[in-house]
Amino acid sequence: MDIKKVRNEKFADFLAILGEQKLYAPQKVGESLRFAHVTDSSKVELAMANTTVPPKSIFFPQTETLYRYEMGNTEIQPPAVGEVGIVLGVRPCDARAQVIVDNLFSWDVDDPYYKERRDKATVVGLACNKPCVNCFCLSLGGDPASTEGMDLLMTELDDAYLLQPLTEKGEKLCQAAAAVAEPATAEDLAAAEGLHGQAREMITRKIETGGIPENLPALWENALWQETAASCLGCGICTYLCPTCHCFDIQDEVEGLEGRRCRMWDSCMFKEYTLHASGHNPRPTRRERTRNRINHKYSYFVDKFNVIACVGCGRCINHCPVNIDILEILAQVKEAL
Repeated sequence: MDIKKVRNEKFADFLAILGEQKLYAPQKVGESLRFAHVTDSSKVELAMANTTVPPKSIFFPQTETLYRYEMGNTEIQPPAVGEVGIVLGVRPCDARAQVIVDNLFSWDVDDPYYKERRDKATVVGLACNKPCVNCFCLSLGGDPASTEGMDLLMTELDDAYLLQPLTEKGEKLCQAAAAVAEPATAEDLAAAEGLHGQAREMITRKIETGGIPENLPALWENALWQETAASCLGCGICTYLCPTCHCFDIQDEVEGLEGRRCRMWDSCMFKEYTLHASGHNPRPTRRERTRNRINHKYSYFVDKFNVIACVGCGRCINHCPVNIDILEILAQVKEAL
């Protein structure tokens, strides 16, 4: 597949071409940066290293209707998912995270809502030239220029964006953009590789994960869980903003003779998450819930799908209101093993 480039002065035209399909890209929504439908290309924000809310919200919406129903009608009314289109500016860690989440939603039964969105999406990634200070993707098998889970990888050069198609979907995008793109030169490719190498050197936070998945359950009663959870507020932001967290609740909402069954994000850090109807709660305090969160990502998920459910994006560190640091927790785990 031929690698192209779009010069900066033609990038707005490139966005216009992509906008002929439904286009999602990072934009400022309220106080946060998140992926949203593009109606004004001038609001697309690609300069930030990562969005506040990961692009999982496109494939696994925070709230979605599974179907509607009404009294006296035996037929349920599933919603039409519709065309997802192009998701532009996905960072390598987030694209890889979606591949990890695919395991869960196509495990014993395919989730039709999730799968349809994934199948209908074209993922256009953006290499990280300047990773965040708390990024540690290299420790989890990722890379600032990883292509896993992408259809096309963009790399920002000084005067252009390099377009590297990776799948047939990515190749079709390059063909559609032929009027504003031009062939990349050997100098362009060398410049991109140099930027990728510099980005790797900027990632200084690291953890050696060897031994953690198989030995973590042995620390079940270790004091580190109480120490870690002591400052936790139980707000759940670490899970809501995590690109691999996928817990959800299902509820029925009824008004008059009509209702809907809906799915919405949930969090294992909430007390209500494991609260039984009897009043019993197997995870009654934040100690048990913190222990479960780390064990799930670094042990249980590995046992089930042979991959750690963390990509080192650093969001849980960046946005924790009390500065809990997952790398510090993992360092304590390594010390206790």
